Amino acid sequence: MRELTYVARNTVAWREAPDPTLRSDEEAIVAPVTATSCDVDTAILAGHAFIEPPFALGHECVARVVETGDAVTSVAPGDLVVVPWSVNCGTCDSCRAGLTAHCTAVPHMAMYGAPIGGSWGGLFSDLVRVPWADAMLVPLPAGLDPVAMASAGDNWSLSWRLVAPHLKNRPGARVLVVARGSIGLYVCDIARALGASEVLYVDPDPEHRALARGFGAATAETLEPLPHRFDIAVEATGRVDQLALAVRCLAPEGVCESAGNHFRPGELPLLDMYLTGVTLRVARDNVRGHIPDALDLARSGRVDPARVVSHVLGWEQLPDALPEKHLKPVFVREGAPKTIEGPASP
Repeated sequence: MRELTYVARNTVAWREAPDPTLRSDEEAIVAPVTATSCDVDTAILAGHAFIEPPFALGHECVARVVETGDAVTSVAPGDLVVVPWSVNCGTCDSCRAGLTAHCTAVPHMAMYGAPIGGSWGGLFSDLVRVPWADAMLVPLPAGLDPVAMASAGDNWSLSWRLVAPHLKNRPGARVLVVARGSIGLYVCDIARALGASEVLYVDPDPEHRALARGFGAATAETLEPLPHRFDIAVEATGRVDQLALAVRCLAPEGVCESAGNHFRPGELPLLDMYLTGVTLRVARDNVRGHIPDALDLARSGRVDPARVVSHVLGWEQLPDALPEKHLKPVFVREGAPKTIEGPASP
């Protein structure tokens, strides 16, 4: 089989690898049918990764089950499934507590798309082995488009977690989103659908701001300090100065969720945070537990994640198109189920 491999800054290539095989009766082999890039992939391609190449890339996909072990009961060959980004067993103490990104049955941060906790391959590959298939794989509900939901294994479900639980606890909350791409736009859509009284989306990109306005958000090119204005803030820029501004805009006892990849150090307004009593969470998400709820919201018709998909491209275009700067490109394998229309390939 082939796996798309990060080989150097802004350079990926197909490389041959052995076909994966089942190693236990709890495993599955899947073939990605739609896959998309994450902000982490963008950072890796820009040369900001702290792991030396080469390694297989990709950790967001919808896949078709090819083979299952005898003990697998939740999925069967032919099923379309969401593959979560992190590898987890589902039964250790961490997994039972919902901390699937910290599963103790595998090395810490075991994941697809980067050899941080071992080498598990990438989801821009022709075939992928999934250990503990019953714990990991989530069937894609009927009626949901695999292109629109290509990000459900990470960014879409992460975006649900960044705002949905807080809006449940704070109905009608005012939401600030400081972002540079798909996560922030997903959050705008979800926040309005779940009853936020106000959503402000801040992003220097005019096309992104236009999409946010389509989700009912007010927009701004830059963020001016707005003390005590928002109940919930979501930062997805990877820039500490923007995170600091977002925190300064929180009302007393407000909550800030940081989904940015902070590869560079910076300073936070700790005294202001202390005096305001804000809560700040900076974390890689335990996404597996949120995927069903995020898929349910997508199936409800109250949100439209397909609008964030910027390009629908063929699987064979991955080496050339992935390093290009697109908001949310989705790569589709030939013969994949019916998908949404998308802009022509570049």
